[in-house]
Amino acid sequence: MTEMKTNPPRHYNCPVEATLDVIGGKWKALILFWLRDRVCRFGELRRLIPDISERMLTQQLRELEDHGIVRRKVYPVVPPKVEYALTAYGRTLRPITDLMCAWGKKHMRRSERGTR
Repeated sequence: MTEMKTNPPRHYNCPVEATLDVIGGKWKALILFWLRDRVCRFGELRRLIPDISERMLTQQLRELEDHGIVRRKVYPVVPPKVEYALTAYGRTLRPITDLMCAWGKKHMRRSERGTR
């Protein structure tokens, strides 16, 4: 089981701040979306999120792994094979990504109609 790294306790002013500390930003939400139903290799995530750099994807995956959201599995083969998946704790974020997806679909339809 993936454990969260022990960092000094952080004070949050509200629960949303705590959530955003872990999953905030453009890239983490996209990573969570693509991992919500499947296991992905690094290159697959790069193809699914074409605007993210390799360096940024690596950084974001490490941060999610540090928080116990993503599991990184390395296979002892040559060339190296690494897979990423949500942990059980990471899967608890599914309702959030589902709501973001539903809202995003509505917003996309609204934008296509030119409604503000």
